[in-house]
Amino acid sequence: MTLAPTRSALALSDLSDQALRVRAVEAAATYDTEMLCLVLLAYMRSGSRQGARTSPRTLTAYQVAARDYVPWAQAGGVSLLRPGHRDGGRYLAHLQERPSAGRGRRGPLAPATIAQYVAGARALHRALTWAGASDASPFLTTSAPADRTPAIERRPPYRDELELLLGACEPRLAALLLLCAHGGLRAGEALAVRISDLEGGRLVVRGKGGKLRRVPLSRRTREALAGLVPVDTDGRLFSWTYAQAAYRMRQATRAAGWPGSWRGFHAARKYGGTRLYGRVKDFTRVSLFLGHASVDTTRRYVAVDPDDVAAEVEDF
Repeated sequence: MTLAPTRSALALSDLSDQALRVRAVEAAATYDTEMLCLVLLAYMRSGSRQGARTSPRTLTAYQVAARDYVPWAQAGGVSLLRPGHRDGGRYLAHLQERPSAGRGRRGPLAPATIAQYVAGARALHRALTWAGASDASPFLTTSAPADRTPAIERRPPYRDELELLLGACEPRLAALLLLCAHGGLRAGEALAVRISDLEGGRLVVRGKGGKLRRVPLSRRTREALAGLVPVDTDGRLFSWTYAQAAYRMRQATRAAGWPGSWRGFHAARKYGGTRLYGRVKDFTRVSLFLGHASVDTTRRYVAVDPDDVAAEVEDF
């Protein structure tokens, strides 16, 4: 997400109702994808329930979805201002039949990808309603089918291979990975860490929705952070964007001779949650550690061994 689109979207939010409506109507009528993405971004920033607290990754994902949906609508003769009540279902069917274009993937789109695209298209129509351009809701009764495979199986945590990867990371990159794997931080939270956030053996973390939590740090993580010099006068320990950090991790994966591909920072966060659950056997405590609003979310982050209760039932 670059600064220019954000500024342009904020400028749209400052327009009068009539001026905003004119811009949105014109963009929808001409299938101007980039302008529609700005309307969507303006809505997400100032018109949705989350507002400015919406995560950058969600904003990016919705814009990717809009860039897929708008050309599809134009090619199929779907009016963005007056879509038919079945057009949401038609787009869903199109996604379910479309082959994946991802690297290393064959076959249909993953259910999670379909759900993301449908959510982005639905948000675009909400943005047009917010802008006063349309009151149509073609996705009102359209929902992407749930993936029956448990999330922890589709995107499992790292296991023993994490040590192999840490050995291939330079010190700053290793510290970032430890914040996710031992501290349970989201990648965005870890990249935003400042030296002033350290309070002895704990770290003040600014999570989703602006919520603060204090995370205990392992001895190894404390030592890794102590060896870093801030990258700017604000005391930030990392200067990378998410994409830059992920690129470095993929390079480290190849350097480590890892049989497989880098599965993302969330797999490291799940590693931390899984290890902690193995120690405390309490989803509530793990939920607090990871900064989840719901224990149900935490259950999708923890890989529980199939025979986890074998010893407990032995003497039933």
